[in-house]
Amino acid sequence: MSWLSQPKIYDHQIHESGIASDEALAMILDRYPAELLDINAYSYDSEGQVSLATGERGRADGATLLEAIKGGRVWVNLRDAHEAYPELWAHIQPKFDEIAADLGVKPIKVTGQLIMSSPQTKVPYHFDAAGVVLFHFRGVKKLWVYPTDEAHQPQESVEKVIMRVQAEELPYRMAFDDDAQVVELQPGQALTWPLYAPHRVENQGVFNVSLSLDFQTWETRLMRGAHYANGVLRRYGLKPAAMEQTPVMARAALWAASLAMKKANLAPNLIKDYERSFELSAQAKKKAA
Repeated sequence: MSWLSQPKIYDHQIHESGIASDEALAMILDRYPAELLDINAYSYDSEGQVSLATGERGRADGATLLEAIKGGRVWVNLRDAHEAYPELWAHIQPKFDEIAADLGVKPIKVTGQLIMSSPQTKVPYHFDAAGVVLFHFRGVKKLWVYPTDEAHQPQESVEKVIMRVQAEELPYRMAFDDDAQVVELQPGQALTWPLYAPHRVENQGVFNVSLSLDFQTWETRLMRGAHYANGVLRRYGLKPAAMEQTPVMARAALWAASLAMKKANLAPNLIKDYERSFELSAQAKKKAA
């Protein structure tokens, strides 16, 4: 595939199936495995720099949790939706197959997370180490998609994210917005963007529901492994070449090296155990009191 140079929108009708209705969402929240729920609350300073707090669901039922999301300032990810929510995935997979054919990609791995987010929620400047198609079902999102050059996305930061020694958030300056492409995403639309492109998201005052589909190809897998190996080598004082100047065969060699590096645990995961500092169901009870 020749990766996209700018965001691209596709139409879908999945939102008309009722799969993202209040009743359907309450049901899935009731039954979803607690270990697959990520509950994030972001706060920002005057320069747009972000702080993250993570929470847990508590013991409230699905309907109560849904109201807490609608009335809060949280971003809730239901991971592994491709396995844990087969009713939704039955709608997603055929449409993604059409999009993949249009993009010219042959995925070797596809995963998904259902996202429910509060009306005023903003997701900070970050990137995804995979191809992404964002299927939108409810609400309105505005997305800023930025260039993938060194100024907006330092390679060293990319390496640290892929090694999981830092979270996906990247260094951000408000001046970056002058260089962004801005998309307002409506229900019934799906958006994809250039591989690894930094982006940020702001909900437009209404409750939002989307499905983020991540896909890997052999090309993205080699690139990811090469970044991992480069990050380890950088730790030992070496200066890796820029990824765009690294030939495919060299990326393949670095990917192979990354497998051995991971086995040797040369870059332990530092973000796997975020401390959860609040309970979403407790917040819901306070609002109801």
